[in-house]
Amino acid sequence: MHILNSFLKKLQHLCSTSLQRIACQTKSIFFLAACFCRFILLRANPLWVQIVYFTSLSTLGFGFLKVLKPLGETPKNLDLFFTSISATTVSSMSTVEMQNFSNPQLIIITILMFIGGEVFTSMVGLFFIRSRLKTELDKIASSHARLASINTFNIEQIHLEVEMVTNEVHNKSHESLHNKSHQSLHNMSHESLSTTNENLRYLSMKYLGYVVFAYFLIIHIIGVIGVSIYLAIIPSAKQILKNKGLKMFTFSVFTIVSTFASCGFVPTNENMVVFRKNSGLLLMLIPQVLLGNTLYPPCLRFCIWVLGKFYKKKECRYLLKHSEEVGYKHLLKGKHSICLVATVFGLIMVQVTLFCAMDWDSEGLKGLNFYQKMIGVLFQIVNSRHTGETVVDISNLSQAILVLFVLMMYLPPYTSFLPLKSDGKNSERSKRMKKIRGKVTENLIFSQLSYLVIFIILVCITERKKLKEDPLNFNVLNIVVEVVSAYGNVGFTMGYSCERQLHLEINCENKWIGFVGKWSDEGKIILILIMLFGRLKKFNMDGGKPWKLL
Repeated sequence: MHILNSFLKKLQHLCSTSLQRIACQTKSIFFLAACFCRFILLRANPLWVQIVYFTSLSTLGFGFLKVLKPLGETPKNLDLFFTSISATTVSSMSTVEMQNFSNPQLIIITILMFIGGEVFTSMVGLFFIRSRLKTELDKIASSHARLASINTFNIEQIHLEVEMVTNEVHNKSHESLHNKSHQSLHNMSHESLSTTNENLRYLSMKYLGYVVFAYFLIIHIIGVIGVSIYLAIIPSAKQILKNKGLKMFTFSVFTIVSTFASCGFVPTNENMVVFRKNSGLLLMLIPQVLLGNTLYPPCLRFCIWVLGKFYKKKECRYLLKHSEEVGYKHLLKGKHSICLVATVFGLIMVQVTLFCAMDWDSEGLKGLNFYQKMIGVLFQIVNSRHTGETVVDISNLSQAILVLFVLMMYLPPYTSFLPLKSDGKNSERSKRMKKIRGKVTENLIFSQLSYLVIFIILVCITERKKLKEDPLNFNVLNIVVEVVSAYGNVGFTMGYSCERQLHLEINCENKWIGFVGKWSDEGKIILILIMLFGRLKKFNMDGGKPWKLL
């Protein structure tokens, strides 16, 4: 019995020791992996980091969508991957009807839109910028500590030399040694001041990260609660969800995440067309569209200004006065923010005026009263800038409005009329461009418009057979709208109609999918590249500068 007890004690000791070793090794592996990832992310090119991020995220999303069962027929693998990358790049281009996806699949798409949105990715990028600055500050602090010890020794030695030489040499030598001492003290104070500024910058960026996260979280919570309450109170909206078999909470979260991320996916096949009479719901979504896209920088700056009145005044003052030094591209200067707000509302007014003049009596607005028409038009116009939710079939709109939408989809979200006077100094951007003008790779990069033309030509080549056989559906304008919409990550589409076929197909069925859903596999692959290119277009906004159009 005694032998058995001693054996059990030894076995227990060995097991505990083994478990400790395994736990220690596991912690070490995770620590090394975290250090490696941090090392790569802090030193890798941001463009390649985001390419890997979006492609790996899309691949992972495709895997989950493939494993989970849909409600209807199982889509092709290419269509599932297309949907995954469309959600990740917040493009909302569709080749599968949304109501074909089951509730678990809708949750996966929601997650993809959530972590693929611009505000979320910029928040993650801000974290890595702050980590890089922290690393630099640690290096500076350690080097300053060494210099301080060396300078302290030198200063004491200088003072000793001054005292010894005073009795032997001229006053001029004495003054020279004192000047040397004061110069060392001045250098130390200057380095200390520089370190203090860098510390303030780091603290300000840390505080900015908290502000962005709070902004991101609060708007989502308010949006989900507002939409849920509306759906619970308004019988017509509740009935629509019941008829389509959609859960209220899933619909609320999905729609708010999609709207704020400027994606444009909605769990219904018809997008927001079925809710065109629910003006209250549309009014709730319009601020979500603006706050997550075109008006994000001014709203962020306003939040920092308000918080600076009560809390973290020093950090807020630094963020407002040194927005360029922070390195967060969504934090614009005060004048730029004001001009951006004026430009956004100016473009909205122009579009609303033209839309009402050209398509007030269009097919999509029939059956609505004056108030519902105005809210519907405003909702449609606001979504033309990168969100893509729609209350009308845009294929029924006039050609002039379609061209206007193409222009709006092409413009970057922070496009603004900025009549600011030059201060005579070259900006950092112009200096950078001068340095890279001589690089061969930079000289070979085209402008954004050039790439769009190339993509349109490639799509026309892959779909040339259908352009001849089905010209009313497959025409250049429809292709241009689809390509520019994918490039702008908007989601507007002309759709496909069996009634427009010149040679009617017996088995043709109208589906609530995008025009790209009728393209060949090669055309879909090209549009996948366009969506990814459009999501990363911020890295090539200076492309085509070597070309001089005189």
